[in-house]
Amino acid sequence: DAVLSVPSGVILSSFGAMEEFGRMEEAEEFLFENGAWDEVRHYYLMLKVMAEWERGEESPWFHYLNSLPRYFTNAASMTPFCHECIPPLVASLAEKERSNLHCLSVKWVPFLSDDTNSNAALWKWAFQVVYTRSFEPNDGSGDLRIAPMADMLNHGTEAEIELAYDEYGNCHAMATKDILAGSPLRMSYGDPTNPSFLFARYGFLDESSPATFCKIMPTHVSQELWDMGYSHDRMLFYKDTGDVSEEVWDVLLYLALSNNELKQLELYQAHMNGDYETKRFLHEQYHMETSAKLLEHIDTSLNQLDELSGKANGGEANGHPRLPLILRHNEFVRNTFLAVRSRHFQ
Repeated sequence: DAVLSVPSGVILSSFGAMEEFGRMEEAEEFLFENGAWDEVRHYYLMLKVMAEWERGEESPWFHYLNSLPRYFTNAASMTPFCHECIPPLVASLAEKERSNLHCLSVKWVPFLSDDTNSNAALWKWAFQVVYTRSFEPNDGSGDLRIAPMADMLNHGTEAEIELAYDEYGNCHAMATKDILAGSPLRMSYGDPTNPSFLFARYGFLDESSPATFCKIMPTHVSQELWDMGYSHDRMLFYKDTGDVSEEVWDVLLYLALSNNELKQLELYQAHMNGDYETKRFLHEQYHMETSAKLLEHIDTSLNQLDELSGKANGGEANGHPRLPLILRHNEFVRNTFLAVRSRHFQ
């Protein structure tokens, strides 16, 4: 059943903005040249937000836009000092967010006033609104939409709500299970095992996440590593149990065999052919090596987290109000790594 419905006429759409404003060819070319072509839908949605904001009370979206937050805690809002206090994975995600902000905020738009075009704070706010409130619909259109009111749903690992669109473009917040009175209504903003992305994009820490990426980040990820299971959503450390996903062990063994090409090839072929007996034998044969690599990674990461948190604790919270959230994130990762260490090495 639908717990909320939003008519198509009030939904902000990137495709609708393209149709309304026409294609901004110079801006699109700039995005393409700067490796940000995937963000073109966000760009047009930002233009729609800014155009409606400029119209003020004449805009049918005035009260909605006026109700939206002005303060954010995600990566695009962090100070340079904040960036120095976050682990490498979040730092790389944060750099991507800031790069997107830079690329999407530099083009002069002919239908906006000079004051609006030159308002850096407004560009940044429009970026934040679009990146934290828009979602791709499940209708296969490839559009990017903001559905007012439906965008007020928070994220949950165990989501009660899923957004769906009907043939007329109306948005319906559909219950995915029986919901008790007084229960929260939550949807999924993304993979619950990737709290670092949720932190960087949306600015909150999902402490209900059951697992997190193990943070093993080789300098170069070859096709063979991808085939062995290297992926942020598969190489997991489990927060409560300290368990390690099979893909972590497979990738660690492949890396441990880097000086033995024949054995490395044997492992790869066994993996690709579904030869679990050979894989099991190789895991047993090189268990000490893979365990040593895992322990080294855990201890190195824990030391790094301690250094980053120590630096954050030395910062002035007044000048960097997002530091407490960063410290909570670092502690969440630290506790997960400690659980894995306790489970496998004590």
